[in-house]
Amino acid sequence: MSDLRYPIGQLKLPVSITEEHLKSGIETLKTFPDQLKTETLSLDQKQLDTPYRAGGWTIRQVIHHVSESHMNGFIRFKWALTEDIPIIKAYHEDRWALFSDDVSMPVKIGLSLIEALHQKWVYLLESFTETEWNKSYFHPEDDNRYQLRESLLVYQWHSKHHLAHITMLKERNRW
Repeated sequence: MSDLRYPIGQLKLPVSITEEHLKSGIETLKTFPDQLKTETLSLDQKQLDTPYRAGGWTIRQVIHHVSESHMNGFIRFKWALTEDIPIIKAYHEDRWALFSDDVSMPVKIGLSLIEALHQKWVYLLESFTETEWNKSYFHPEDDNRYQLRESLLVYQWHSKHHLAHITMLKERNRW
């Protein structure tokens, strides 16, 4: 792997998002919390505090980052459902990852948060009609409008991306 930052490659959205894409995205959000638990609960503190690459976040930081990112994602969905193309709030995830709750908090707390959040998120997504999937928000950092159907695939990729950071580190270190 030449670029450990993108173990599954960079995000590439399909030109046309089908019903199958949406089902797959929902399924990923449904199964991701258990996959993340399976890959991390047996790790010791030293392993949890190992960066997935030189200059990268530790496994602990990755878990807490995912909880924060996906909380923001869920809120973005709610804004898009309740407002007319809201401008979302961007945040400095790199700075967030430096606070004590990301650096030293037990991973069980982040894992529990991800599990509960994903249950709520999936429950909501499974009720979507075409109208909801077509709702959108505006992201000021990349000056782009995202439909919720696209955003789902972004968070599907994000889940797989960070899970691969962890599984590939475990594989490289033979844990």
